[in-house]
Amino acid sequence: MRSPAVKPLKVMVVAGARPDFVKVAPILKVMGAQPEHFLPVLVHTGQHYDNEMSDVFFRDLAVPQPDHLLGAGSGTHAEQAARVMVALERVLGMEAPQWVVVVGDVNSTMAAAVTAVKKSIRTAHVEAGLRSYDRTMPEEINRIVTDAVCDLLLTPSEDADRNLRREGIPKARIVRVGNVMIDSLNEHLPAARALRAWEKQGLDEKAYVLATLHRPSNVDEADNLARIVSALTDVAGDIPVLFPVHPRTAARLKPVANSRLSVLRFSAPLGYLEFISLLSGARLVLTDSGGVQEEASFLGVSCLTFRDSTERPVTVWRGTNTLMGSGPARIAPAIREQLARPLPKPCAIPLWDGHSAERVAASLLRVS
Repeated sequence: MRSPAVKPLKVMVVAGARPDFVKVAPILKVMGAQPEHFLPVLVHTGQHYDNEMSDVFFRDLAVPQPDHLLGAGSGTHAEQAARVMVALERVLGMEAPQWVVVVGDVNSTMAAAVTAVKKSIRTAHVEAGLRSYDRTMPEEINRIVTDAVCDLLLTPSEDADRNLRREGIPKARIVRVGNVMIDSLNEHLPAARALRAWEKQGLDEKAYVLATLHRPSNVDEADNLARIVSALTDVAGDIPVLFPVHPRTAARLKPVANSRLSVLRFSAPLGYLEFISLLSGARLVLTDSGGVQEEASFLGVSCLTFRDSTERPVTVWRGTNTLMGSGPARIAPAIREQLARPLPKPCAIPLWDGHSAERVAASLLRVS
C-alpha cells in the first residue's frame, strides 16, 4: 500500500462505447471519493459518439464530462483503432498518467492498451480473461491482444482466471475483482425499477419478450437477419416482442422483406435506466450482447443468446443464460420452451456484489 504522503495516482480511464460507460462509472465514482489516493482523468474515444449511443448513458450513470474527447468516430476496425492510437498518444504526452485503465473488449480498448504500453505507462484491463474461443468475433482478437500487453489483469470470474493461466500469464498479473457492470446495475436498479418502463410501452410486467441484436454475424448478412426476424415475428403471435433497434441493425432491417414486421414493437435505442427497467420487467430476453447476458443472470431473467459461444460462460453455468445459436429452426422452439418454464431466481455469482470497483481501486494502489 502506498504511503499517505505520496501524491495521488493519476489514472487515465478510457471509454469508447456504451458498455464501457457502464463499467467506468463505478470506477470513477470510487476514485473520485478518494482524492487523497487518485486523480482520475476520463478519456472518451468517441467510438460511440451520438446522443443515442453515448450522451444519454453519461446522464443516466452520472458519469462526469470527459477530460478528453478523441473523436474516433465510425469506420472499419483498423480505421477506428488507428484514430484512437494517434489521438491518445498526444493526450498521454500531455497528461503523463501513472496508470491507464481500459475496460471491455471494443476497438478502443485494444488501441488504448497498446498505445499506453508502448509509452511505457502501466496499464490495467478491467474485464480481463474473457474468451469465446471464436476468432471470427472481432472482440475476441481485442481481448487476446489487450490481455497480452497489459500489466494488471482484473478479472470478473473464475473462468477468466483459468483462461489467462492457460495462456501463460503470470499469476502475479491476475487479480479477480468481480463484475463492475453489476456495480452499476446494483446502484441504479431501484431508480430503473421505479420507471416501470414496460407500462409506457403498453405492456404488463413479466408478459413480454425483450430483444436486442447488433453483432455483425447476426445482422450484416441479409438472409441470416431475415431468418431471425421471421422467428421473432412467429413468437410475437404468442407474446409481445419489444425490439429496441441498434442503429447498425436498423440500417440492415430496411431491405428485409417481411410483411409481418409490424407485429414486432420496435423502439429507438434506450438509455441505461430505461433499458434496465425493461430488462427487469421482461419474461424473457433475446440477445447477442455479452453485457445483457450478465445483467439478466443477476436479475433472474431468462436469457436466450443468438450465438453458438459466449465469452461469459459463467452466465450459463451459474446464471440464467442459454445459447441457442442463430439457426432459424432452433429459435422459435427455444423461445417457446423457455416461456413454458417457471420464472428463474436471481443467481449469486461470486464477487458480483456491487463492490468490484472498490477492488479495482485497491488493486491499483496495492501494486503502485
